[in-house]
Amino acid sequence: MDFSEVIGQEDAKQRLMQMVKEDRVPHALLFCGPEGTGKMALAMAFASYLIAGDRTDAAATANTLAMLRKWEHPDLHFSYPTIKLPSMGSDHQPVSSDFAKEWHGMLQQGAYFTMSQWMGQMGATTQQAIITGAESDELSRVLALKSSQGGYKVAVIWRPERMNLTSANKLLKLLEEPPLGTVFLMVCEEPEKLLETIISRTQRIDVKRIDDAAIEQALVSQRGIDADAAHRVARIAHGSWLKALESLDTGNENREFLSMFQMLMRLCYMRNVKDLKRWSEVVAGYGREKERRMLTYFQQQVRENFMFNFRNPELIYMTLEEENFAKNFARFINEANVIEINELFERASRDIGQNANSKVVFYDVALKLIVLLLKK
Repeated sequence: MDFSEVIGQEDAKQRLMQMVKEDRVPHALLFCGPEGTGKMALAMAFASYLIAGDRTDAAATANTLAMLRKWEHPDLHFSYPTIKLPSMGSDHQPVSSDFAKEWHGMLQQGAYFTMSQWMGQMGATTQQAIITGAESDELSRVLALKSSQGGYKVAVIWRPERMNLTSANKLLKLLEEPPLGTVFLMVCEEPEKLLETIISRTQRIDVKRIDDAAIEQALVSQRGIDADAAHRVARIAHGSWLKALESLDTGNENREFLSMFQMLMRLCYMRNVKDLKRWSEVVAGYGREKERRMLTYFQQQVRENFMFNFRNPELIYMTLEEENFAKNFARFINEANVIEINELFERASRDIGQNANSKVVFYDVALKLIVLLLKK
């Protein structure tokens, strides 16, 4: 993979290439930014750029590039969140190599993917994916080996905020005393969950939303979308290539979330406590990862419905289905309750992430929404 395959992000690409040209590549980089903006794509392209280098031996270069295309180069290592499968022993801590086949299968499909997609690739049900202490031990072991080709060794750590405390402390030790010639590329969406001591030992690359024009161009060239449709999709995507692709998928998860959002708001408006309890039980069966994605979607819908009240098309970023619901519902989201409702969903997401009982969390959210929707 090279930088030409990264959608937009021209400033970040130039900054990374300049580091190599000036021979001032830091030992650890932290790529931060919203989902779908290309953090992982940038990290993977940079990893390839570092390992391939400016080799003069054509045969060696061809061999290196062939291995990188399959993401199987001996100097490139991936760490990522994993789950514990029922087939694993009680004392076994999952490590990335347990899911190497699934990981490489996903990378072959492209560098833009979500935690949800990765969970599906692993065959997860209701588990939460983490990076274990055993994974940090394994990373330390493989990075202690010499580079196979005398150049950089690169460790790409996807979603380091998913490290448990043991793993985080072991990684911190690695960052404090990095193996010779090793570069750590960490791809993070929630940097506030990382240890401050880890953040302080990295150089941060803030990956901003992709320009609408770049998404439009990619939709036309890569997906064969006509220009008008590409323009609408790019606006709705809010700078995320993943959201752009989701909007092209007629069966995407957001349609299910929209249905549950509509049902929740209607039942709260009717003060139907009995059916709200049933609603809570249904969504509690989604599993924690999906529940948190749904709550993020709910927060987005609250913001969009609030903006809908201003009746300015340039401020509205909704699908046609979302917009049709907003025509009648948006008036219930106003200055008196918009912040409190979003904070309610934010707290619920945090509680579920901390293993609170989902039925209790969602029922509590529903009861509080009944009151909040009455605020004017």
